[in-house]
Amino acid sequence: MTTLALGPSWMDPDYLISTFGVAGLLVIVFAESGLLIGFFLPGDSLLFTSGLLVTTGKLGTPLWLLCVLVAVAAIAGDQVGYLFGRKVGPSLFRRPDSKLFKQENVEKAHDFFEKYGPKSLVLARFVPIVRTFTPIIAGVSRMNYRSFVIFNVIGGTLWGVGVTLLGAGLGKIAFVNAHIELILVGIVLVSVVPIAIEYLRSRGKAAREDAAGDAPEGRTPGTQRRRHAKR
Repeated sequence: MTTLALGPSWMDPDYLISTFGVAGLLVIVFAESGLLIGFFLPGDSLLFTSGLLVTTGKLGTPLWLLCVLVAVAAIAGDQVGYLFGRKVGPSLFRRPDSKLFKQENVEKAHDFFEKYGPKSLVLARFVPIVRTFTPIIAGVSRMNYRSFVIFNVIGGTLWGVGVTLLGAGLGKIAFVNAHIELILVGIVLVSVVPIAIEYLRSRGKAAREDAAGDAPEGRTPGTQRRRHAKR
């Protein structure tokens, strides 16, 4: 296996799979799906890589079995997240920030859940960080358990099986086989894009709020500029 030269070695999908095998893969999928400490794990690139390695013969687990195990791990992770959210409740929103916990991640997941409702459990699977906190927010909101289970199964299956099969399918293409490391770098970058966009959007929003707060009462920055132009 090649080593992906991007970020720390313990975040490299190739390194993780070669070191911890399928068991390690399932633990990571489970943790990223619903444990607070799992939000930073490379789920998308890990699933893609596992499918690719099955196709290239570097991972001995049959593809069908790998897909079943990944789906079960993803669904189980969300179940734990939901139960944790029901138990912790509103206190989660009062928890202070730490190195591994940021209140803004909870708020983003809450806004995502409020915007899309139950289907957020499916959509969030494909959004890094948000997918970790959404089932917890569903528990905090005391979403109907039957509805949660249905959407959890759909989302866990589409994400876990879908991304793994995508890696397996592309692994059959000669170009992909010849440029595996480059493809993995691309997958990691694509996984980071939503985070970067959200970060820039949050910074822009915070800057606008600060500007509005600094403006004299009853005036906005735009109003001030227009009045200044008339002088």
